Amino acid sequence: MATSFDLETTSQGQGGTGQSAAPWIRLAPTAVTVGAILLMVMHGRIAQPAHYNEFADQSAVLGIPHAADVLSNAGFALVAIWGWLKLWPRRTDASLRAGWPGYGMFLAGLLLTAFGSAFYHLAPDNGRLVWDRLPIALACAGLLVGVRGDTQPGLRTGMEAFVMGLFAVASVAWWVITARSGADDLRPYLLLQGLPLVLIPLWQAIHRAPRADRIAFAAAMLLYVLAKLAEVLDHEIAIALGFVSGHTLKHLIATTATAVVVWSLIRRNALRSQ
Repeated sequence: MATSFDLETTSQGQGGTGQSAAPWIRLAPTAVTVGAILLMVMHGRIAQPAHYNEFADQSAVLGIPHAADVLSNAGFALVAIWGWLKLWPRRTDASLRAGWPGYGMFLAGLLLTAFGSAFYHLAPDNGRLVWDRLPIALACAGLLVGVRGDTQPGLRTGMEAFVMGLFAVASVAWWVITARSGADDLRPYLLLQGLPLVLIPLWQAIHRAPRADRIAFAAAMLLYVLAKLAEVLDHEIAIALGFVSGHTLKHLIATTATAVVVWSLIRRNALRSQ
């Protein structure tokens, strides 16, 4: 017997109701992307805060410095492994095939983030920060490609994943090169982090993604915004709560956000297989 999900996707397709959005609406993601790039260019360079590497967490466990910030990265690895175990066997299914090149990179980025961020927080400095930012950039790029493939299942996104992966690496390389010249610039990296917050709901709305997908990704993006807020308020949260710093909370909230995304993908593909 068909589930409610089956009925929804039968009438809607992977992308939604099957009703064509107006042409100008379909151009909105491109317009947003171009507009964001132009705004970044006009704004001028965005430098890293002067005391960025000075985190509030001073805990130590079994000789591990900044232990809370280091160990709280374990969640990213657990989510990534969970996602790989559940989704890899279904990567060729019709409901996942178009998005898999992106989601595969997203999961790989999550796993690398667990190790890169832990390595960085052991002794935070700009040299180690590269290994924190690079996998995060790959995860953001992968998520963009994955959702685009999800909402437009006829696409072949392998090349897009490759190009976006290159852009992710280039965004971090640009920061490194500009930092060495004494005028560090985070604009490409920040653009890659910000675009998913706008493009994902746009794609899902335009192509009528299933409601469950839209709700899950909206929850994940809200959690991500809260994680970034906790990061900014690192010291203030540490002072207010005493037992945990803002940056440690950032890791925990961001892990929850990624878990929501992975759960949504696993749920949808499990329902499709019934």
